[in-house]
Amino acid sequence: MTTQNLLVELFVEELPPKALKKLGDAFAGGLADQLKAQGLTSADTVVTPFASPRRLAAHISHVYLKAEDKAVQQKLMPVSVGLTADGQPAPALLKKLQALGADLDLSDAAAVLAALQRAPDGKAEALFFNSLVTGATLDTGLQKALDEALAKLPIPKVMSYQLETDCELPGWSSVHFVRPAHGLVALHGTTVVPVKALGLTAGCTTQGHRFEALVSPVLVPHADQYAEVLRSDGAVIASFAERKAEIARQLAAAAERIGHGVRPIEDDALLDEVTALVERPNVLVCEFEPEFLGVPQECLILTMKANQKYFPLLDAAGKLTHQFLVVSNIQPEDASFVVGGNERVVRPRLADAKFFFDQDRKKTLASRVEGLSKVVYHNKLGTQGERVERVRAIAQAMARQLGDAALVQQADQAALLAKTDLVTDMVGEFPELQGTMGRYYALNDGLGEVVADAIEDHYKPRFAGDALPRNTAGVVVALADKLETLVGMFGIGNLPTGDRDPFALRRHALGVIRMLVEKDLPLDLSALLAGAVPAFGDKITDASLPLADFIYDRLAGSLREQGFSAQEVDAVLALRPQRLALVQKQLAAVRAFAALPESPALAAANKRVGNILKKAGEVDAHVNPALLQEPAEQALYAALQQAAPQAQALFDAGDYTASLQALAVLRAPVDAFFEGVMVNAEQLDLRLNRQGLLKSLHDAMNRVADLSRLAA
Repeated sequence: MTTQNLLVELFVEELPPKALKKLGDAFAGGLADQLKAQGLTSADTVVTPFASPRRLAAHISHVYLKAEDKAVQQKLMPVSVGLTADGQPAPALLKKLQALGADLDLSDAAAVLAALQRAPDGKAEALFFNSLVTGATLDTGLQKALDEALAKLPIPKVMSYQLETDCELPGWSSVHFVRPAHGLVALHGTTVVPVKALGLTAGCTTQGHRFEALVSPVLVPHADQYAEVLRSDGAVIASFAERKAEIARQLAAAAERIGHGVRPIEDDALLDEVTALVERPNVLVCEFEPEFLGVPQECLILTMKANQKYFPLLDAAGKLTHQFLVVSNIQPEDASFVVGGNERVVRPRLADAKFFFDQDRKKTLASRVEGLSKVVYHNKLGTQGERVERVRAIAQAMARQLGDAALVQQADQAALLAKTDLVTDMVGEFPELQGTMGRYYALNDGLGEVVADAIEDHYKPRFAGDALPRNTAGVVVALADKLETLVGMFGIGNLPTGDRDPFALRRHALGVIRMLVEKDLPLDLSALLAGAVPAFGDKITDASLPLADFIYDRLAGSLREQGFSAQEVDAVLALRPQRLALVQKQLAAVRAFAALPESPALAAANKRVGNILKKAGEVDAHVNPALLQEPAEQALYAALQQAAPQAQALFDAGDYTASLQALAVLRAPVDAFFEGVMVNAEQLDLRLNRQGLLKSLHDAMNRVADLSRLAA
């Protein structure tokens, strides 16, 4: 069967830029998947998505005009149901065949029986009907694929618009789509496929650039010429990937022309968004007055990126320059008007930022603390002012554990002022700068770098891979802030569910884990959680236990992502280790122990011991040597007396690997014990003594991890 390449394009009004790439990929992928499901594509089909501000398109290679017919065998029913006692078709069978649309004369019993096949199906014999299903044609198959692809598009927000009905009676019909659609192209080679969508009928023409297309409409003579014709006649780069690469190339070239080591800021999300805003990119160099550089560069960068979609230029030291790059959608011979227009547009934005910065510095952060009592944090947890007091209490307790009076004072001051920039004009305009502006205003107030850095860093880590706070005061306040959120939200039952986590509790839990681990803090998790509860008074109930489970779940997921097996992680976390900073060492010890030849037998024995002790209930780890009657239990006791103190000493010294390996000598005496000793002896004192021996063994073996979790 011969194939041709297929091109489908939907021409629309300007699509939402942040969703464009996902929409383009979904449109192309949806079409290809549906065509493949209908047998209309070959094994070597290649799918190429296109997405520009005003179009979604897909080029799909090796598409058949008609799919092959397929032989299909359908199970009908058991023979005992489908045939009567004398072997004739039962009414149930005839009804089933009629429902299937079988091409048979159902009144001719012989013909019906001849078309059926009897075959074993489990314990009984069943009737099967073999038929030939005609392959889909491209006309019907593409229509189905187009309908399915459009229905499944990840549209962020659907629009409704009206189309004039295409019939004799005047009227309007409602259409629901991401943006109003104005054109549809469907070409199989050079042939138009007569499909319809969104009130449109497919043709072979589209529209190019709004202002710079050479012709209108743009004729697409062949599916394979789509991108080429749009570029030459329509002045449009249809491919999202090509446009993005071209913008990146032009940005780098413009920076190189300026020289002095300047470079455009790296922001892939901004690059994607700008790629979704232009069809014919043209990078231009603009500038603003150097006096604005007195404003913190984070403010200027944010306003240029977020509001204007400009690319700020940084010097070799990473400092903002007074020049920036604009990606225009037109290529005029004289670009001075475009440059001048963009410079005029950005100037008021930068002036606003300068005004906010100047005004904010007229008040100290300390003077803004009172204002936090008027900002609601949560209806059940009170205001930001109340929250600040809770964070202070938690931070003070941690600081006393980790340092001296100086650390307590620094952490307390940073916790008191950490949220005050929320009531500044700058953060009111740019919420993304919370913390960042707090640091600038703290330095302006003469509070010193330690407190200023702690104020900025108390939000860290903000995301996976983000840096941790720079100093100990920052770590303390960041931990206190995240613990306050976690304990408070769990305490009022406001827990994450499925994909919903409006207070970012999962991220906060991972932040707590990272700080405890990477900063090697000598803090116990349970004590931290329980210690934070009193700060809330009667506003919450104590949910420390479910919160601890939540944090251990996040830790388990993080460790598995780092390459540890589920079995290793389960073995260590089963003991609920309190010092999270030591978990990595415990995992390494478990991995080394699992590689020992004695490991499988000891893990299995440990599991058996655990089951015995569980059934026995409360068991005291006490052994009376005089009651050890059997040689095997005497040998195990002697081996344990020698190995356990050695393992304990190594454990206390932090050498978990050697501690576990010291227990390997117990394999032989443990095996002999279970072969020659009846643990649950009828004599009570013997039974309790043997259970005490097993309890001593269990305690010795499970200090680093629950080794029974390593058993197959």
